[in-house]
Order: sequence, then C-alpha cells, then structure tokens
Amino acid sequence: MPRIFDQDLPRTEANHAPLSPLSFIERTAEVYPQRLAVVHGTLRRSWGEVYVRCRRLASALRGAGVGRNDTVAVMLPNTPPMVEAHFGIPMAGAVLNALNTRLDAPTLAFMLDHGEARVVIVDPEFAGVMREALALRQSSEPLLVIDVEDPVYGGPVQRIGSLTYEAFLAGGDPQFAWALPGDEWDAIALNYTSGTTGNPKGVVYHHRGAALNALSNILEWDMPKHAAYLWTLPMFHCNGWCFPWTVAARAGVNVCLRKVEAQAIFDAIRDHGVTHYCGAPIVHGLLVNAPEAMKAGVPAGVKAMVAGAAPPASMIEGMEQMGFDLTHVYGLTEVYGPATVCAKHGEWDALDIGERARLNARQGVRYHLERDARVLDPQTMQPVPQDGETMGEIMFRGNIAMKGYLKNPQATQEAFAGGWFHSGDLAVQYPDGYIKIKDRSKDIIISGGENISSIEVEDVLYRHPDVLAAAVVAKADPKWGETPCAFVELKAGAQTTAEAIVAHCKKHLAGFKVPRAVVFGELPKTSTGKIQKFELRKQAGSAAAIDV
Repeated sequence: MPRIFDQDLPRTEANHAPLSPLSFIERTAEVYPQRLAVVHGTLRRSWGEVYVRCRRLASALRGAGVGRNDTVAVMLPNTPPMVEAHFGIPMAGAVLNALNTRLDAPTLAFMLDHGEARVVIVDPEFAGVMREALALRQSSEPLLVIDVEDPVYGGPVQRIGSLTYEAFLAGGDPQFAWALPGDEWDAIALNYTSGTTGNPKGVVYHHRGAALNALSNILEWDMPKHAAYLWTLPMFHCNGWCFPWTVAARAGVNVCLRKVEAQAIFDAIRDHGVTHYCGAPIVHGLLVNAPEAMKAGVPAGVKAMVAGAAPPASMIEGMEQMGFDLTHVYGLTEVYGPATVCAKHGEWDALDIGERARLNARQGVRYHLERDARVLDPQTMQPVPQDGETMGEIMFRGNIAMKGYLKNPQATQEAFAGGWFHSGDLAVQYPDGYIKIKDRSKDIIISGGENISSIEVEDVLYRHPDVLAAAVVAKADPKWGETPCAFVELKAGAQTTAEAIVAHCKKHLAGFKVPRAVVFGELPKTSTGKIQKFELRKQAGSAAAIDV
C-alpha cells in the first residue's frame, strides 16, 4: 500500500532536473559573463564568449548530422578548443572522446572505429599521426575531419580536414537552444584505457558522475571562486580529472599550456596568478628539481594535486620549500580520475617530514560524493580488518563510477561483480579508515613463496637523495622464482652505483625484498607521467643481477 509520501508528490520539471556539468557553464556565463575564462598565449576570452562558442559548436555539430549518443573525437592538447569540446559536444547530445595525443596511428584508428566517431577535431601538431590513423580505419562510415588553427603552435601545418575549426563554428548558431540530457545516465564522455594487454577498453562516463566528481574536486580542495587553474594535466586523461567542468563551476580561469615544461609552468604561475594545478609525480618533481633561479618570484600558496605513485618525502619537502600545498589523490579512469583523497589533518603539520610523508603517502578516504571506497577481500567481498596489515583489493561503489566498458559486457560484469567496482589495486586499510596501496595485483613479486610489494621497495628507493624516479618489477630467478629488479632514473648531475643503491635498500628492507638487479636510465612513461611497467618487465629479462 502506498505511503503518504508516495502519493500526489510527482517528479516534474519544476522540482527535478538531471545532473549535468553543462549547467555549470550556463550559470557562470549568466552570472559572470565578463570574467576571464581562458588564457592561451596572447588570447583572452571571457565566460560569456566561451559559452557562445560552445553553443556555436553544438549547433554546428547538429547541422553536420551529429545527435544524441554520437561520438565526436578530438585530438587536441590543452588549448581553448579542448575546453570548448567539454561543453559544446555534450550540448549537442553527443559523446566526447578525447584521444590520447601520445598514441600511435594503429591504436588511434582502433579507437575511432570502436567508438564509431562521426567527427574528429585535430590540432596541427597531431595532423601527421591522425592522417595515418584515418588511412588505417576499418570502418567505411564517413568521418568529418576538422582542422584547428593555433597561433601558439610554431611547427609545420598540414591540412587533413575539409574545413577549419573556426569556419565550422562560424556556421553555428550563437543562441543555439541546447538542452540538458533527458536522463543524467546518458553518456557524456568516452575514455580509453591504456590497453597494455590487448586492445584498450572504452570507459563510458555519464552526466551524473561527471557533475558529481567535478563538484567533489571543489570540496576536496576548498577551491575558491575565480581560481586560476593551470592545465599541466592532459585534458584527454579522464577528461582532465573532470576539472574542465570544475573550473566552469567556480567561474575560474583555464590557463592553457601546450607543453609541460618547468619554465613555462613557473612563468604561468607568476604571470597569471595560478592558484591550482594537477599532475603525476613526475610533473611536481620537475618543479622541485628545477634550478633555483627559475623559481624566483613564484608566490607561495599554490595548491598542487598529485596522483599516481605516492609522493616521497623528498617531493613533499621540496614542495613545502617552494610554498606549495600538495594534496594526494587516487583513482582510475573507471572512476572519473581521482575518487579518494588523503585528507590532511592540522595536527600533521607538527610532525617531522618522515612521518608527514608516511601519512600523506596513503591514498586516503573516499571523495565527498562517492558512495563508498574500501578494501575488501575479493573472494568473500567482506571488508578486511582495518589494521594497516591485512591486504585486500580497493573497491568503489556509488555515484562516481563509469557506466561500463563500451561493447564489452563481460568486462563490465567482471568489473562490477558483487556490487562493487574492482580496481585491481591491492591495499590495506588503517584504523582511521585511510587506504594505502601495496601494489597492483599483477605487480606483486613472489620470491621464495614470500609476497613482496613493489611499491614498498619503490618507496625506499625514492628516499635515496640521488633518485628522481624508480620502478620495481619481477625478474625471473632459477632459485627463488622471482626477485625484485629496480629501474632507477637519477637526478640531473647525480652519480651513484648499483652497490650504493642496494646498500641503501638493505638499511630499510628485509633481505628478501632488496633488489637483486639495478638498472640505471630514463624510465619509459605514459603521456600522463605514469611509469610503464610493462616495458620494464620486458627489459627485466636481460637485466644483470648483482650479488646482495
């Protein structure tokens, strides 16, 4: 029998609207139309101007036959058209597929075909590889190619499309009457995973998740109105961790950056009053290890967000010396980028750097608008004891989780088995509820029957004063089955030996955890700064062991 609160209280347009980040730019353009929205070279655009351009883009796409659930791919760096794509494409009811600009032509061709792209917008820097990708497509469906012109780009320009981006926008209606999605569960974006084993998987985001993670970013950072955000993080990576929508919600400034270089970052911070930026550890390490003269005049108080490997003590200390405030987050493509945060406590400030580093190295607690994140036993699906020792798998559930994998129902079902998203990351949970990753399930090294966390060994390597970056993988061993093999990238000008690295590890690790091989050189990384361990596993087979 219906209860009183279920009777005569209908959901209508007057009291319910689907959640979507598109409403953020609409409000900001109405309330702050003259506020600065985009900085790129000498270009300056207000939120009113950006909103008009997004409406033109949506209208032009509709005119080109693009509609609900059609895919529009973009091959763009962190430039104004990339900001506009995050609004204009979903305003047309379409789905944004931001392609990784570091990928090869065959992989890009797969993505265009698999995602059934109807349009692709291409920056001149990537015209060559995109031309190759277009030639490798298997699909016979027509694909509209649009060329972006960017005066900041100083390289050679080749046209591969039928018209330019500006010409395309000129054909759109600046007053286009776009609408929110009929259902907040509608797809807003398609992001492909790295695909290190087989073809990459297409992760589908919905409007609800995009809006809620964008708002969670504000809450985790206490991000103020009109913040100036520097685009060091690629917008193709989990839609820039949803920050294009976050910046719009705060009526902030998108400070665009084509290339991540220390000089350009420090110049942007000084010139444009940058207050916030994000990146992988390598980006922050680039700044910490930059020449002191390059840091001159950089104001204190910049907020930095780091994801990926836990920030070592040397990085935390270096950021503090620059006056930067570092926040550690954790997530995956499938949960819209960051979905947990190492929420800091005031009393931590009084601790020594070593203890602060230990606390800040944890992946932390769930984002505000995520329903849950915890460490579960993957066999029983029950929480592991919160003792900081018992290992399980990090799992998520709730608002900030993908719709699933495009055209891959089996992978989707496996990822959501038991009502949780399975991250594949092995971790412990502490009595205060904070999560700490121990390893990826595939990265655990089993030596003589003992499990060795590669992350634990890497943490020790990062404490060595000469180490810039480190990664540890398993190396086959006739006696022990596997032993740790350390790949080490040294800081500029630093000189050390494998024996010295091993001696350092012996001070902090049990004997069986100490690397039996040390390889020096630049580490292979993805476009987002993540170390490519699958490449290192290939090299480990030929790495020479040393006597420890």
